[in-house]
Amino acid sequence: MNIDSDNHANPAATSVEAAAFDIRHLSEEQLAKLGVAQIAYVKPVFVNGVQGFAIHAADGTAMAVAGDRDIAIAAILQHEMHPLSVH
Repeated sequence: MNIDSDNHANPAATSVEAAAFDIRHLSEEQLAKLGVAQIAYVKPVFVNGVQGFAIHAADGTAMAVAGDRDIAIAAILQHEMHPLSVH
């Protein structure tokens, strides 16, 4: 396979390579980072006895707490991420 250092030379080849990527060959570190910038999880929590909704990155990093599930989802969408619920 010939890989150009200039990705603009053959964008179709880059798209095909990305589509054929097999995630079974990821290292543990790469797997842990998968989706970190694209996915955020919403999980019900209690903070100081008050129910809220925690927002976590895909790797589990706590990012914020909102008082309402809809607000948590709106915050995720505002940051161009995909919200997922954790029960």
